[in-house]
Amino acid sequence: MTDISSTSGAGGGHGTTAVDGGDAVVSAFNAVGAEYLFCSSGSEWAPVWEALARRHRDGQPAPTYLDLTHETVAVGMATGYGLVTHRPQGVLLHAAPGLLQGSMAVHGALLAGVPMVVASSESTTYGDGPGQDPGGQWYRNLSIVGGPHQIAGPFTKWSNEAASVHTLPTMITRAAELAWRAPAGPAYLNIPLEILLEEWEGRAAKPIVEPGSTHSSPGEADAVAQMLREASDPVIVTETAGREVGGFEALVAFAEAWDIPVVEPDSAVCGNFPRTHPLHAGSDIGPWMDEADLILLVNCRAPFYPPSRRPSRAKVVVIDEVPQRPHVVYQVLFADRYLEGNVAHTLRQLAKRAKDLDAAAVTARRAAQERLHADEQAAIAAAEAKAEAKAEARAEAGSEPGVDAEQEGGIDPVLVAATLRNLLDGQDPIVVDETITHSRVVKRHLKTSGPDSYFYVQGGLGQGIAVALGVKLAAKQRPVVLTIGDGAFTYNPVIPSYDASRAYELPVLIVVFNNRVYKSMNLNHRRFYPDGAAAQTGEWLGTDLQRLPRLASFAAPFGLHAETVDTPGDLAPALERALKAVAAGTTAVVDVLVTR
Repeated sequence: MTDISSTSGAGGGHGTTAVDGGDAVVSAFNAVGAEYLFCSSGSEWAPVWEALARRHRDGQPAPTYLDLTHETVAVGMATGYGLVTHRPQGVLLHAAPGLLQGSMAVHGALLAGVPMVVASSESTTYGDGPGQDPGGQWYRNLSIVGGPHQIAGPFTKWSNEAASVHTLPTMITRAAELAWRAPAGPAYLNIPLEILLEEWEGRAAKPIVEPGSTHSSPGEADAVAQMLREASDPVIVTETAGREVGGFEALVAFAEAWDIPVVEPDSAVCGNFPRTHPLHAGSDIGPWMDEADLILLVNCRAPFYPPSRRPSRAKVVVIDEVPQRPHVVYQVLFADRYLEGNVAHTLRQLAKRAKDLDAAAVTARRAAQERLHADEQAAIAAAEAKAEAKAEARAEAGSEPGVDAEQEGGIDPVLVAATLRNLLDGQDPIVVDETITHSRVVKRHLKTSGPDSYFYVQGGLGQGIAVALGVKLAAKQRPVVLTIGDGAFTYNPVIPSYDASRAYELPVLIVVFNNRVYKSMNLNHRRFYPDGAAAQTGEWLGTDLQRLPRLASFAAPFGLHAETVDTPGDLAPALERALKAVAAGTTAVVDVLVTR
């Protein structure tokens, strides 16, 4: 443990020895093992900036600092980075307003299960105390009653205030320890500016180590294995098994050992199982609600909708390290048995117990699932052939009078996803998805098949570009593709995101599925009021995006590659050029007009 206060050259002037809370923060994030500090700048972080400059000057270790121009970009990039690395990073926001601005993304990190330590500041003296003047902005504009740690509570795992510079390093490492443990998620620390400016004696925190693993007992695993032997129609349902280290591979091994189909519902937040695998049973749990006699919920927080919809005859086994999520407001699992502990370990233990099986029953089950999978693959191929045929017919006929304007120049989204899949084949891509209307199309036709190959953005819309940049930061050798709707795109802080992409050399491919409408909102209006006034008059409020300029145009000031595609014949060439630009180091934006 290094006593920073004894280091030559530390302090306000060269040759002095005093250091302050800023160095305590940097020292603590070193102890956390954070590779990055994702910062949306605020005036309270001057002590941290000084500490970083001092360390850079003196050749001392420090996390890499990323200077970002929007709170959502800072938190979203930390989320994307954590999705791949699973390690807590540091996020620095500005006061209570910056925390509020970034709160949607912090909530998204909570839902995605990404560990991070988020910090912002307040003033405790408002200029009436001794020492450095914090500035009148804290008195007039930035403070909030109860402190920012009070408002962070509902969307973080843990929220507190660092009340002393002497406990500050360990408060940060403790926040990281809490964030890292299941269910992983963001922890928040309010670090008052006066604490950051206070002299620190240099007592650093001990470096943290990885959390230990928790396991179900052998007896508990044996009992579930016996339930599996006795079941004739079991099914696995998972949302986030692939998020755990080794979870993707362990789920494949478990499903293959027992020949059990795997359903990834629409609520799945990452790739959990190869979509090309014969045991992949699609995204609809509906048929299994009556047919299955054993349902295994593997890292599945919300399998049934509505929540009161109970399986007709199936026993339910929940395999999850923390099955009852403390941040979920209402959760119904209908569990008959729990296997709690590290999910990958539990699945591996169950795979080893795949013995003394009814060979005839297993063979019949496997054959039935393979037929269903073959039917699904045929349906996917047929949908793609139909989309291709429509595109060819439109190209031959040209524009005809009386054709609906929305349909005339657009491209079937199935064709967009299929074309993208074919161009990415063999490149080991990572897909980050922030579509709504087209999310099922993206999942079904991109057919991601490897670990860490697909992530669905969690929480409110407007984080996708930042999350994709964070994923790219963690996986620089893999192509990263963001699929996004035009509505979601407009929610994103586009300018700060493009700035981060260019400044930190993080090239990604952004494919916009642009139907020029908030389709999901419009569909809900029509569903709630099928014969209402809007249906009678055509006055659909809150959904029109026709007035926006085409979205690729925003890329030009940043020197990014931009393509606007309105016809099927232009799609593949545009995507090919975009992928070449990304491979050469430039983010590419392809705005595709889609037909629905």
